[in-house]
Amino acid sequence: EFADNFSNRPESLQSSPGFYVTKETYNGSKGLSLKLEGEEQGINDNALNRGIVMHAAAYVNAALAQGRGFIGRSWGCPAVSPQLHQAIINKIKNGSCLFLYTPNKNYISSSKILKEAA
Repeated sequence: EFADNFSNRPESLQSSPGFYVTKETYNGSKGLSLKLEGEEQGINDNALNRGIVMHAAAYVNAALAQGRGFIGRSWGCPAVSPQLHQAIINKIKNGSCLFLYTPNKNYISSSKILKEAA
């Protein structure tokens, strides 16, 4: 149901949790996409270099989730429904805070931002 493993390393094909600032959009192989800048050193600060972006993906849909209990998997990018991606991306582009949550204890204990907020 939830990802268990995370990485900040290039070519790991894994997601990185935590706080991001949204950057500009571009049209790539997945259509409209949103660049993300990770704000947590050692956790997600390689996001721009890794090409971690928000994009549309056909495997993000309710029927697939209901049929097998989970949606498809990206290679580390937060993927959203093709029907909603343009509205979501256009709403949060250019400087919004985006938080990718995980209950993973390693993340929670490593995040300086979460510690400062507590």
